[in-house]
Amino acid sequence: MSAHDLRATTSTRQLLSKVPEITIWFWIIKILCTTVGESFADYINMALGVGLVPTAIIFTIVSAFVLTVQIRLSRYRPAAYWLTVVVMSITGTLYTDILTDQAGVPLVVSSSVFAVALAIVFAIWFARERTLSIHSIVTRPREAFYWVAVLVTFALGTALGDWTLELTGWGPGLSILLPLVLIGIVTALWRYGANPVLTFWIAYILTRPLGANIGDWLGLTPAEGGLGLGTFTTSLIFLAAILATVIYLTISKTDLVERDRAADARPSSPRRRRLSVLALGLVAAATIGLLAFTNSQPHASALADEGPGPSCSSAAPLTQDEATASAKANFPVSDMNDFRTITTDILALVQSGDQAGASARATDLETAWDDRQDTLNAADCGAWTFIDQQIDPVLSSVRSPSPDAATEQRALQALLMTLGA
Repeated sequence: MSAHDLRATTSTRQLLSKVPEITIWFWIIKILCTTVGESFADYINMALGVGLVPTAIIFTIVSAFVLTVQIRLSRYRPAAYWLTVVVMSITGTLYTDILTDQAGVPLVVSSSVFAVALAIVFAIWFARERTLSIHSIVTRPREAFYWVAVLVTFALGTALGDWTLELTGWGPGLSILLPLVLIGIVTALWRYGANPVLTFWIAYILTRPLGANIGDWLGLTPAEGGLGLGTFTTSLIFLAAILATVIYLTISKTDLVERDRAADARPSSPRRRRLSVLALGLVAAATIGLLAFTNSQPHASALADEGPGPSCSSAAPLTQDEATASAKANFPVSDMNDFRTITTDILALVQSGDQAGASARATDLETAWDDRQDTLNAADCGAWTFIDQQIDPVLSSVRSPSPDAATEQRALQALLMTLGA
């Protein structure tokens, strides 16, 4: 084959490529997409009161649409590719949140399930294609494997990130440091000569908790450890940054330039790769040790308002009578009266058959409870956690697409008993 033929073949392969070159721009926009995915999902789910399951259904449909458009393209297009990444980020996050908040699956279990699922995807992908490199995404079967892997990495990254926050109780600012440091270590090992495919996918997973923590840090109130920009403003800022970056890449074609990878390859050898795998194992062990140590210290979970898990990891769960007595003794009377009034209103609306009114009033309960979270959790962590776990089934039953009056009334009456009605 002549040099001209070789260049032609390379050019043809370039035109068929369905993914961008892995440059610094790839990682910048990947983190931007992850951050806006987290913030925008929170905005739709919580601020607009759509609800977790309806939001997940909406974005599953949107994912199917944008993925169809992306797969039908004959080559990489920045706008379509990164739109798919944003939507996949939101959808994968919502799937993990459903397992945690709706089904009550512990984060350690969901993390393990998604890790096994990703291993299965990689195993089938490698068995069929003999490579996991994204530089080889030049056929539709390989692209299908790639997008399934991307979706699972977002779900896995969400579960691992939330599990870390549950174990440590770190605030959103401090929680940025762990994935950032780990990504730095993985990058250093790649430059040393670690397997590029392995390090790519590890870094890809780690960018999910990093981007999500950045979004939380920007969006949460100062009392919650954030900067107070809000989920909507944070989403707009990062959507604008993504749009600007995509426009730049479309015009400059920086992520379309096929470099001579042989000349650009990092120094590597079987010995360096073995040492890199050993180093990754040591880093993993050190990370587990750090999480175990922080979990052993008294702390309140940073996810107390996001799921049914306990927010007081060092305290024994309370019984209903104990929670009622603690809330009566430690919570402001005005707050307890407000919660009882709203809950009583919801129950009356359910009994009268006004499901729309009950759903709207449930949003009032969620807002009032979230607004008082910091004060009440600080006043009595155990009572706050118990009541928080009773509010979740109230919200999910009232907002269910197929509500059952008996289930709604049981959840509401249990909450009223704890509130001292």
